[in-house]
Amino acid sequence: MSTTTAPAAPSVRRRLIEPTILAQLANLELVARTAVEGMLVGLHRSPTFGFSQEFAEYRAYMPGDDLRYIDWSVYARTDKTYIKRYFGDTNCQLMVLLDTSASMDPLDTPTSGAVTKLDYARFFAAALVYLAARQHDAVGLLAFNEGIHVYHPPATRPARVRILYHELDRLESRGGTDWRQALEYVQTRLRKKSLLVVLSDFYTEPEDLAHVLRGFVARGHDVLLIHVLDPGEREVRLKRAATLRDVETGEVMEVSPDELAADYPKRLQSHVDSLERLTLRMGGHYLQVYTDQPLDRTLAGYLRFRARHF
Repeated sequence: MSTTTAPAAPSVRRRLIEPTILAQLANLELVARTAVEGMLVGLHRSPTFGFSQEFAEYRAYMPGDDLRYIDWSVYARTDKTYIKRYFGDTNCQLMVLLDTSASMDPLDTPTSGAVTKLDYARFFAAALVYLAARQHDAVGLLAFNEGIHVYHPPATRPARVRILYHELDRLESRGGTDWRQALEYVQTRLRKKSLLVVLSDFYTEPEDLAHVLRGFVARGHDVLLIHVLDPGEREVRLKRAATLRDVETGEVMEVSPDELAADYPKRLQSHVDSLERLTLRMGGHYLQVYTDQPLDRTLAGYLRFRARHF
């Protein structure tokens, strides 16, 4: 990404923050802060715990809860033990997995949007890092394609946050995707219950993900797949017959405009449906986004998911 002097940052009071605006900012930390603060300003009151120290609710005490949060005045009146929850009380370990294979940055695709899938995934990952730092949550990062290129285990240190921004900023897309290696690499290293957020265009058979993802869920981790697609992938049109080449495998195929118009939408929808069904069936969660979708809207979807599970 460019490190030249940035234009004036857009007002964080802008309700919808377009990815093309974020792409003009100087660095990922500024991107993350603009997106997150803009989203929070737009909320009358956050639907999730974690953005103030306002009292939120009571819940029954459970073994292992911190005794400091027991409301003893309620106990004295009712002989029942309750925990006071506040906006700001979270206990989340976040692990972000980012696919950097060649399909995430198809530079020569005429139907692609102004922001590549890799850029959008990078913006979103940076916003998650910013949120985690704000929450004092541990956050880690793994970037992969055919191999493991970046790995930082979850941590809360401010120095780690700066490192993660730097790592995200220097990522490049190339090669294919070895899902099994990436997921097993993380699985063997996560000792504490974590929220696993996977950012990818998922150019793979859903069943290829199933075995390893089930392993995460079986160990008590929460899994959220964020399916990043380019606007040009909604509907592909050709004026004449063409030869298409897979940017990851190099495989080529001949297609006609009529064949593509009739077959492509069905294939894409079938793939999306299969991925979502598989994810839900194994106990994970699925969110589809396009790179022209305002980032604060995508973040709100993430926060709604987190509110239900943490």
